Amino acid sequence: MKTLLQVDFPFNGPFGQEMVEAMKELAESIAREPGLIWKIWTENPETCEAGGIYLFEDDVSARTYLELHTARLKSFGVPVVNAKMFQVNDVLSAIDRGPVA
Repeated sequence: MKTLLQVDFPFNGPFGQEMVEAMKELAESIAREPGLIWKIWTENPETCEAGGIYLFEDDVSARTYLELHTARLKSFGVPVVNAKMFQVNDVLSAIDRGPVA
């Protein structure tokens, strides 16, 4: 069953186009993660937070990635990584045009 992973953490920037330039290689690396279907990058300069919403093929892929990504973020000096995982209901999501097909 597809698994949605939501991650957020304190982040002091860069944001916007500067974030694109700084994180492009990381995004390319994430795109190659086993089981990843897609990621939506999130950022909020007003609250100094960043993160992402990920869709994985299965729970094992999501959990494996979360462990790797948490260690990576902590190595960057991020003190707290918040994460939630959810199983995706494909049928209801398709009715509401969720990109889970």
